[in-house]
Amino acid sequence: VKKLEEKVEKKEAQEEIHPKPLERPYVIDAKVYKLKSKFVKHSVFVTIGYIKDSSGKYKPFEIFLNSKDLTKAAEFAMLTRLLSAIFRRSEDPTFILEELRSIYDPNGIGYFKNGKYINSFYAELAEILEEFFIEIGLIEKPKNESNYIVFSNIKNPDNGAEEDLSKFQICPKCGMRTLK
Repeated sequence: VKKLEEKVEKKEAQEEIHPKPLERPYVIDAKVYKLKSKFVKHSVFVTIGYIKDSSGKYKPFEIFLNSKDLTKAAEFAMLTRLLSAIFRRSEDPTFILEELRSIYDPNGIGYFKNGKYINSFYAELAEILEEFFIEIGLIEKPKNESNYIVFSNIKNPDNGAEEDLSKFQICPKCGMRTLK
């Protein structure tokens, strides 16, 4: 009897650490986003399925990435399985936004999109996930957008004249378009 009680306690402790994934309902609602990125050749369609939990709040359940670019199929399959597992097991999956944004493109490229610096395909995916999280009420819309950089010209320290930013490259360390 004592061994059986120990086994039950051990199993309960493991379930606390690794909660069971939610069972997939037969039909779930989803939102589809079209991502045009400079990091991939063709548009990527991001489908995020969501459910309403027992408390009446919406919760992401699964994600799928689809594109005509078959060279990324294995990468997209791996990414969707991992993100879907996080959605099903985590009470608060918003931590993945920061994790995805911290991944930099190995080629050192990035670009500005709507005044915000995008450093990789994964950071761009985080922007879509953040939009989705806001739409379903999982997070609130940020009040100040401190990540946005709005400028078109800078002063040249040598002669004080304004210079067009298109002449500059993006600095891989700080992400600003100030590298000449």
